Parts: sequence; C-alpha cells; structure tokens
Amino acid sequence: MNVLNFTIIKLTLCLTTGITMAYFYTFSASSSLFLTLASLFLLFISYLIARKQFMKTIWFGLISHFCMICIGILTVSLHDQSLFKNHYTKILNTDSVPTTTFRIREILKPNTYYNKYIVDILEIDDSIASGKTLLNISKDSTNTELHIDDVYISKGYFQSISAPLNPGQFDYKAYLKKKYIYHQITSNYNELFKIKSNTKTLLGLADGLRKHINNKLKVYHFKPDELAIINALLLGQRQDISEDIYSSYVNAGVIHILAVSGLHVGIILMFLNFILKPMESIKHGKTCKIILLVLLLWSFAVIAGLSASVTRAVTMFSVLAIAMNLKRPTNIYNTLALSMLAILLVKPLFLFDVGFQLSYLAVFSIVTIDPILYKLWIPKNKILNFYWHTLTVTISAQLGIFPISLYYFHQFSGLFFISNLVIIPPLGFILGFGILILIQALLNIPSNVLNSCFGYIITSMNTFISWVAQQSQFIYETIAFSLSQTLAAYILIIASVLLFKKRNYTSFKLLLSGIIVIQLAFIFISYNKPHQEFIIFHKSRHTLIGNTINHQLTFATDVDSMPLFQNIVNNYQISKHIETTKRDSLKPIYLLDTKTILIIDSLGIYNIKSVQPDYVLLRQSPQLNLNRLIDSIKPKTIIADGSNYKSYIEQWGNVCSKRKLPFHYTGEKGAYSIRY
Repeated sequence: MNVLNFTIIKLTLCLTTGITMAYFYTFSASSSLFLTLASLFLLFISYLIARKQFMKTIWFGLISHFCMICIGILTVSLHDQSLFKNHYTKILNTDSVPTTTFRIREILKPNTYYNKYIVDILEIDDSIASGKTLLNISKDSTNTELHIDDVYISKGYFQSISAPLNPGQFDYKAYLKKKYIYHQITSNYNELFKIKSNTKTLLGLADGLRKHINNKLKVYHFKPDELAIINALLLGQRQDISEDIYSSYVNAGVIHILAVSGLHVGIILMFLNFILKPMESIKHGKTCKIILLVLLLWSFAVIAGLSASVTRAVTMFSVLAIAMNLKRPTNIYNTLALSMLAILLVKPLFLFDVGFQLSYLAVFSIVTIDPILYKLWIPKNKILNFYWHTLTVTISAQLGIFPISLYYFHQFSGLFFISNLVIIPPLGFILGFGILILIQALLNIPSNVLNSCFGYIITSMNTFISWVAQQSQFIYETIAFSLSQTLAAYILIIASVLLFKKRNYTSFKLLLSGIIVIQLAFIFISYNKPHQEFIIFHKSRHTLIGNTINHQLTFATDVDSMPLFQNIVNNYQISKHIETTKRDSLKPIYLLDTKTILIIDSLGIYNIKSVQPDYVLLRQSPQLNLNRLIDSIKPKTIIADGSNYKSYIEQWGNVCSKRKLPFHYTGEKGAYSIRY
C-alpha cells in the first residue's frame, strides 16, 4: 500500500510546505490572501476545463496542490497578529513608559526568580491593541497568584526576548516566536492594578474547573508529587512537577506518559462510548451520541490546556468516533492526515512544536512498523502475547522518534523498553482509577481506602521510574545529532521498512541509498567540526573560556562548582560535535598560532614586552585606565565577559566607541569565537 496514493495525505504535505515557507519567509496578509484567491480562481477554471475533457490531465492536481500551499501561507499570515494594524508593536511609543492593560492567558512554570505568564494585550495608553507577550512577575513573600482571565493595568517597558548568548543554548526567543510572542514585561505584584472584568474565555473556564477539582482533591491529602502526577496524567498540567521527578521520567524514557495523548484519549473514548451506548436505542440516538462524544472529547481537550499532543489525539479520535459509530471503514493514515490537516489550519505553527512532531511520528511509526515486528513471532499464550505486543509497539514508537529525540534532547535511555513494559500495561487501569477518584472528589465523597490505594500506586510508579533513572550507566547523554543526520536517519528507517514490506530490487536500492546518505551526513559533520577554535563564553558573574584543538575542548573557569557551568560546556560540545573535554586553569596569556589573547583580571596588572596581543579580555572588573592600555599595547579588539560590573562595561564601551576600536560584551553580543 502506497501511503502517498491518498489524496488527503498529499494535500496535508502541501499545507505543511506552505506553512514552512511562511514561517521562514514573511508574507504580508494582503499578499498571501491575493495569492490564495488567485490559486482558488485557477483551480475553479481548471475544474471547469477538466469536466469537459475526455483525457485526464495533471493540471487540476498540480493547481490543487499549489492552492493548498497558498492556504498554508495564508493560515500563518492570518494567525500572526504582528502583521495587523492594531498590534501593540504598531502603537508603542519608545519615548515614554506605556500603560498596558492585559488579560492573563496562560500560566507557565515559574523559575527561581519569577512567576511567568502569557498575557493578551488589550490596550496601550488607552488605544485598543492586540497581541501576546510574556509577563515576568518577581517572586516575593506575598506570593500572590494571578488567575487566567484576570485583567490588570501596569506601567512597564516592553523588552525584547534575549537571543541565546552561548553556542548550542536553547533558543527561547525562537520558541516564543512560534507562539507569536516577541516581547516581555517584567514587573512585581505591587505594580499591578486589577480591574473588574466579566469576560470569561474557554481557557479561563477550564482553569477554574481544574482549580475546583484540585480543591476537592486536597481533602484526600495526596503528597505534592502524587498530586502533581495526577494533574499531569488526568488534567494535562505539568507545571507543579518537581525537577527531580521530571528528570527521572525523562531519563527513564517514559516522559510521554505525562503528556495527555492518544493513549489517554483512547481510554476516555472507550469509557464514554460504553456509558453512552444506551442512547442508540432511541430515535436519532446514534446521531446525538456522536455529537455528545465529540463535544465531551473536546471539553476534555480544553480542560487539558489544548496542548499539541492532546489536540492531535482528540482530533484523531473525533474522526475515529464518528466513523466507528457510523460503521464506516477508516484508514489510519487518512485519519492521521485529516487530523493533522484540521489542526494545522487552526494552529499552523504547531508544525514546529516538538510535542506535535513526536506525537505524529510515534503514531505513524506504530501503525507502520508494529505489524511487521509483531508478525515475527505471535505467542499463543495471551499474557505472553500481550507483553510481546507491548514490546513491539514500544520499539516501533522509539524507532519513529529516536532520530528527532536525539536532535532535540541529545540523550537516550537504554532502559526505555523495561520502563515501558512495566508502566504501559497498567497505565489504562491507572487512568481509569484516576477518573474514578476525580468523580469521587467531585461528588464530595469523604477520604477512603480507594484514594489511599491510588496515592500508593502513583508513589510506587514514581519510585520505580526514579530507580530506573538512577541507572546512569544506561543513560547516554551529550549525543551530538544534527538536522542533516536526523533527516538521513529517517531516510534510512523508511528504506528499511520498505525493504521489510516488499523485498525487491527497488527496495534494496533505496536501502543502499539510505546508507550512503547517512554516511554523507556524518562525513559532512566531521568535515565542518572546528579543528581549532578559542571561545569566550558568557557566564554571569564568572569567566568561562574554551580552546578546541583537534576535536578536544579544554575549558578553564573561575567557577568551583561544576553544575554552574556544565550546561554551557555540554551545549557547546554537542553543537560542535566535540568528542572529549578536559578542564584546565585560567592563564594570563593564550598564544593561538599568529594570534595572542591577553587576559586582565581584577588586579589590573599587565606587562607585555615581547608579545603584542591581538585581543584583550577584561574579567572580574579590573580598575584600569583603558585609554592608557590601548595606547601602550594597541590591541585590535577589547572583550568583556559576564564577570564584570555593568557600570564598567558601559564606561569601556564608550571609550572604545570614541577610539573606534571594536568592543565586544558577551552579555549583549553573546560568546566571542576566534578560529585560528
């Protein structure tokens, strides 16, 4: 069966092409609308011509595919509010501090210093405005909580989201751009003035319901970790999961069970289908049942926060529920493509969401690869057959997400199959038990043995996963895997699956081509590795430098604690595909072939007689006369890292500007790299 023979799959591929084009190249709303209308007009003309022709031509198909690409471009343009006249960026006056009215839209996971929210802008200085921005509220002793749909007025600057300052660092700016968020406001609770608002959104109602459920669950005295996992499994909220528990689920290879997805929604669909079955006996009962099923599934999706995984699962199972109750045959590939098409028309930038990509790749791999693996051995024993099928499904899903997981997360758990074999089989029972506990809480049934048992089950699951995560010898981290290697790996996987399905000369040629492609990807990465590179990283209040020679990174720092800088080194190692690292002490001078770097620390002492430096690195706020230094040693570039006082940096920047000498501050321009 050729998957590309399905029309809906071709149209979905064209839509994703259009979305990708619009993401990397901005189209105005008017131009994308004109392009779409023109393509629709051409499609209509080609349809009229095709009706009168005896022989089929390719023109109608080509124009329909082009039309879908244009629709993909249009959906991105229509969802990007920054292209509209009333977007807050078109109204902001840079000469004054704006007074902003905003509504809380989403509550994010807080960090050490701030509680974080996504807000909808309503007004800027009494002018109606639109758009979303990030709100950072300083934590204080009052710890006041903002609620979804609350409306506030505050004065504060709109600050740009900082780009990553070190190589390989997570690009939070690009991540927020995919959510159409371009700025942030930093404030504190005392500077917020709450105003009365009767407007209620779906997200606000869902948040209120989640809070109501959590208040009801409090009487059962679940432990914080237990309640956090219950919220993740049943309500799709992971903000309260501790870092230790979250890391354990990641390292054990079972983080997917904490994202409400196909497994969760499938169990809910079966439960609802069973409960609503008596409706089929009344007149028009089947139609009412289908409508009610779809409404209940989408109500659950709203309660779970409309994440990429739950939206994908509910869309797919909505199509499946309709087909199942109408007794219509369905094709899983068509169902997947139709659900993707529907989601991307409403949320086009979900295409670049990691959860969205992992969800579809996992499901597509399961329906494609699992039948092949399962047929290798079909046990007659039911229990053995159940666990064998669980293993084949797990391996199929892992094969589908393995390359992209390495690309995004750079680690792999060697014990993922053990974790999944233990956790997945009883997960249906755990979810069903959890739904029963929620119903019990909503009915105000007092604490009893059921909720005590459920808490014990959750704790036991956490304990087992923590034990698996502690087997560090089976967790492979800092795996460098580029985009080209990821694409090459998928080509090889697809070629291997095709060979298993149809063993012929063409499939064998495709497999050999896949092997050649992945070899070329590794050769390309090896060729582009930095053989010799000196880098000054940005580390707040500290100095961190690295020197790469022949794929080995030697780093030096004034930080004693490894965890404070380990991520920076690991990110650089991964991004540059460096094989080994070692630590060394900071030196006052570095000789890099024909280039020399002089490092001046807080003592401000420098005495260069035989060597004239090309670069000067200022660290730990040295008290010196920069003009005198420039006159005496005549450097080509002055560099200041994150260990210096801001007042010093401003002063040095002014001096260099007057002297027309390049000045690089890592806190603004990022890490400084010297290839030699």
